[in-house]
Amino acid sequence: MTAEGEWVVACAADALEPEAALRFDHGGRTLVIARSPEGDYFAMDGHCSHEKVHLADGIVDGYIIECPKHFGAFDYRTGEARVPPACIDLRTYEVKVEGDNVFVKI
Repeated sequence: MTAEGEWVVACAADALEPEAALRFDHGGRTLVIARSPEGDYFAMDGHCSHEKVHLADGIVDGYIIECPKHFGAFDYRTGEARVPPACIDLRTYEVKVEGDNVFVKI
């Protein structure tokens, strides 16, 4: 996770249902924002480490997001690559909800 940075609005809190994800682009970076079954929000780098496919287009199941191209999978809470061909972990980012918005620390 980032130690320093600025908080930016990533999306409206009601933009994501539990077990869903969306793409967020900011400052030349692509992130994926995911919502857990309990309703918590998480953010990590948005491209699969295998072939740079957008993870927001993949399937979210529990705490796992699956790449839509070769079905590699990541734990969106930790960025850990969980299913090959994904083998490089992704960076995660701090997230907070204030009012009606989800913020990510970039």
